[in-house]
Amino acid sequence: MHSPDPLRHGGNRWQVAAALGCRPEALLDASASLVPFGPPASVRRALHRALRGPALRAYPDRGHTALRAALAAHHGLPPEMLLPGNGAAELFTWAARDAAAAGLNLLPQPGFADYDRALACWGAAPCRWNAMPGAALPPERLSDGAAPPDGAATVLWICNPHNPTGALWRREALLPLLERHALVVCDEAFLPLVPGGEAHSLVPLVPGHENLVVIRSLTKLLAVPGLRLGYAVASPARLQRWAGWRDPWPVNGLAAAVAQPALADGRWLRRVQAWVAREGPWLQRQLAALPDLEPLPTSANFLLLRGAQSLEPLRGRLEREHRVLLRSCRSFTGLGPSWLRLSLQDRAGNRRLLRALRQATASTRSASRSARR
Repeated sequence: MHSPDPLRHGGNRWQVAAALGCRPEALLDASASLVPFGPPASVRRALHRALRGPALRAYPDRGHTALRAALAAHHGLPPEMLLPGNGAAELFTWAARDAAAAGLNLLPQPGFADYDRALACWGAAPCRWNAMPGAALPPERLSDGAAPPDGAATVLWICNPHNPTGALWRREALLPLLERHALVVCDEAFLPLVPGGEAHSLVPLVPGHENLVVIRSLTKLLAVPGLRLGYAVASPARLQRWAGWRDPWPVNGLAAAVAQPALADGRWLRRVQAWVAREGPWLQRQLAALPDLEPLPTSANFLLLRGAQSLEPLRGRLEREHRVLLRSCRSFTGLGPSWLRLSLQDRAGNRRLLRALRQATASTRSASRSARR
C-alpha cells in the first residue's frame, strides 16, 4: 500500500517517533501549526458530554443542523451559507471540482500543496503567481511569465494569512479580485489566530459575491487535528451541490459536538491571539540572532526560515539529536531545501526549540567545515 509523503504536511509525530525509537510525547513538534496549549476546557467538557450522550451510538445528522446553526450565529449569516466538513482538506476537494470546471486555476507560489492535490483529483493543471513578500498582489505576474488566454475564465486561490510566509493581506487589497475572477477560493484556516485578523476576513463579503468561497478550519485554533473539523462559507446553491457529491457522514458526532461551545469561548480566542502577539515577535528576534538563518516577518502562528544553503541537514540533526521537528518546505512549490517552517510554541517550548537550533546549527557548521578540508 502506498504511504503518504511525510513531507507534504507537518505533524508526522508517529512516523518520526517510530523511526527514532522514542515515544511520540518525547518530540517537540514545531512542524504542525497548532495551538500548543489546547484543546480548551470548553472542548474537553463538550467531548465528555458527547460521550455520555448519543454521539457514538447514533449516526450524525446528515444535514448538520445544529452545527450549521452554531456556525451561522458565529458569523451572522444564514445557515444555508455554511457547510461543515471533515477538516478543510475535504472542502478543498469540492472547491477544486468547481474550480476545475470554471477555467484556468491560478495558485500562489509558494503555496500549500493540498490545493494541487485537490485540483489533481479533477484533472486540473494550475498556473502560478508569485506570493512571496514584496511581490505584486496578485496575480498580474505569473511566476512562469504566462498570462491567462484572452477571454478565459480564471479561478484564483488565495490563503490569508499566506501559508507558508505568514503574510497577512488587507481585505481592501483583496476586494478587486472578486470582480476580476470567475471564482475566488480563499483559505482562512489560520486567520482566527491572528490578532485583529477578522477585520480582513472575506466571510462578510460572501452574501454579495456568488463567486467567492471561504474555507476555514477549527483544527488549528482548537488544537484538535484528530477530530477533523472545518467549514466552507459560500452561496447556498454551491454548497447544496457539494453536499450531493460527498460521502453521507463526513463530520463525526464528536467533532460536531465541540463546535458550538468552542465558538462561544471568547476567552480562549483572546488567549490564543495574545499568545501569537507575544511569542511571535519574541521568537523572531531570537531567531534573527542565529547565524545563517533569516526569519521572515509573519502575522501568523508560524514563520518561515531561510538559510544560506540547504537546511535539510539541520532539520535532520534536530530530529535525531534533539527530538525537535520542523517542517520541510520542499512540498511548497517555489521553495526548496534552503527553507524551513516552524510553528510557535509556548515559552518553554520556544526556549527548547532555540537551544536545539543553536546546538544543531553549530554542529552543522562544524561538519560542513570539516567536509571542506
